[in-house]
Amino acid sequence: MTRHCYKCGWEYKLPGQPGRSETCPQCGADLRVCLNCINYDPNVAYQCKDKRADPVQEKELANFCEYFEFAKRVYKPNLEQQKREEAAREKLKKLFGD
Repeated sequence: MTRHCYKCGWEYKLPGQPGRSETCPQCGADLRVCLNCINYDPNVAYQCKDKRADPVQEKELANFCEYFEFAKRVYKPNLEQQKREEAAREKLKKLFGD
């Protein structure tokens, strides 16, 4: 189990929690986000298991949640997002004749 960027899977090896302005050196995504938190759960109200936390609308953007704890888990790439990106790239290639 490792701590990693939700977007690209880059492993966060520094001790402690990332700061609000820290970003992934590989893809540039914010690291202190709901999608990287141990309390994130898409199946509960406001997608957060911690009832004390204020609701956050943009789960992929840095926030000031004081209950953030970087989740340790096995990285699983978002296949749906990858498929959308690949389809968009193919459309651009066809558009520009590549």
